[in-house]
Amino acid sequence: MEKKARRSGMDPIVTLTLIFVVLKATGLISWSWLWVLSPIWITSLFFAVIFSAILVGGRIVKGKW
Repeated sequence: MEKKARRSGMDPIVTLTLIFVVLKATGLISWSWLWVLSPIWITSLFFAVIFSAILVGGRIVKGKW
């Protein structure tokens, strides 16, 4: 029987985003919402770039480009 790995706690990106949102909501930071939510969009952008590079690399290797 397989044991599933259990993670305790939250994802670091979610934790950082929640910290930034709380700091913004309480007025302790005056950043724009673009930067408050930056851990989410920077992570998404990073994975989109990696995924695109894998797709393009695969097409180049197969000679379809």
